[in-house]
Amino acid sequence: MDRKLFIDGEWVDAIDARRIEINDPATGDRVGSSSIAGRVDVDRAVEAAKRALVPWGATHADERARMLHRAADLIEERVDAIADALTREQGKPIPDARKEILFGVTVLHYYAEEGRRLGGSIRPAARPDIRSIVTTAPVGVVGGIVPWNYPVDLYAWKVAPVLAAGCTLVVKPPHETPLAIGLVVQCFIDAGLPAGVLNDLPGTGPEVGAALAEHPGIAMISATASVPAGQSIMRAGAATLKRMSLELGGHSPFIVMDDADIEEAAAAAARRSFSNMGQICIAVNRILVAKPIHATFVEALVAETRKIELGHGVEPGVLYGPVLNESVRTRTTRHIDDAVRRGGRLVTGGTAPKGGLYDKGFFFEPALVDDVPDGALAVTEETFGPLAAIRPFANDREALAIANALPFGLAAYVYSGDLERAWSMAEQIEAGAVGVNVNDTSELQAPFGGWKMSGVGRELGREGIEAYRESKHIKLRLRSRIG
Repeated sequence: MDRKLFIDGEWVDAIDARRIEINDPATGDRVGSSSIAGRVDVDRAVEAAKRALVPWGATHADERARMLHRAADLIEERVDAIADALTREQGKPIPDARKEILFGVTVLHYYAEEGRRLGGSIRPAARPDIRSIVTTAPVGVVGGIVPWNYPVDLYAWKVAPVLAAGCTLVVKPPHETPLAIGLVVQCFIDAGLPAGVLNDLPGTGPEVGAALAEHPGIAMISATASVPAGQSIMRAGAATLKRMSLELGGHSPFIVMDDADIEEAAAAAARRSFSNMGQICIAVNRILVAKPIHATFVEALVAETRKIELGHGVEPGVLYGPVLNESVRTRTTRHIDDAVRRGGRLVTGGTAPKGGLYDKGFFFEPALVDDVPDGALAVTEETFGPLAAIRPFANDREALAIANALPFGLAAYVYSGDLERAWSMAEQIEAGAVGVNVNDTSELQAPFGGWKMSGVGRELGREGIEAYRESKHIKLRLRSRIG
């Protein structure tokens, strides 16, 4: 697959004709290529989005909903082709690729209907001849920045509420994984989306991401990125006081209390640590285990981790694939080495497997390091790779202090047989979402986002569409009243 930029309703080459090759991280084989946008291309796309803004905002919510529903239906019809492209460019197995894409479909359907429910209210006024009306309007042209780890899913998280809210959009999909998104964009085209409403420009963060953040024609930025990238985006957007929705990095603690079901907690921790090879913003990074069950839990977790078999994600039965590229393996190895050097114990994994397919791709055995001391990279920096660090704790107070010690607060997990005890812990953890006896914190109708350095703003839920509407107060005086 060889794709171009999508600007003002047309597939076009970048002005400077730059392209990038996309290779399968499991085999090294060429998958396709993509045009790579530059700043001039961003200018073209923003102008197109500005021209489309007023007519799209004036389009009835029912008509906007019809197009979103139709695009979602087309994505679902083409899910096999899109999933194949996603697996070959990103590495995740086909079942995970399909799951990602189909959740994106659900998000599109959800916001199609939420757009119909946008309204206003009449508020109390200080005088009987005054009517105080509060309404909302589209915030304007939105710049979207999408990461490579869940490109289709997170594309839907941005595109669906933006379009349903009546805004137009210029998206920077990841240059590492732009191909499946190209197929998704075609679904929007085939659904009848007007020219200029959605513009799609694969490119790098330092160039295209920065151009969007700085552009005076962009009213708001919605980005899923690392903490340093989010800080850069916020600084760049400060000059024009852009509204921001930033879902940034995390460092999720997974707390296993002494009354937890050990086998259940170990299976949940392994899946949340190593699904998509740990390349998830809400992946488990720190596993905090009560001392009385520490040894038993580690034994169960090692057993679960060693069940993981790596392979090419397009092959039937493969549930775990390669990491995206060599930089992920290098960073993960650096974090392991640092933890061991500080006194931690590598209890399983932590090397690149050898032989056959493994010699061609970016494969890495999921790693567990036990007794990792505070201050190690593995427990202070987001690895974003297949590594989980284990640390015992003495009591609930210590577990809470460790969980809240970092400047991140995206997600956390608590496993306990005592719901009241777990609830108390969950209420005091400084994170945007906490899973209690469940290893996933995202829910379509609930807000998703981080505390502290893990971001500002929320996606999903009603909050996810309200972010793209600007409040307006209209105050009316009635000249006469009957009676």
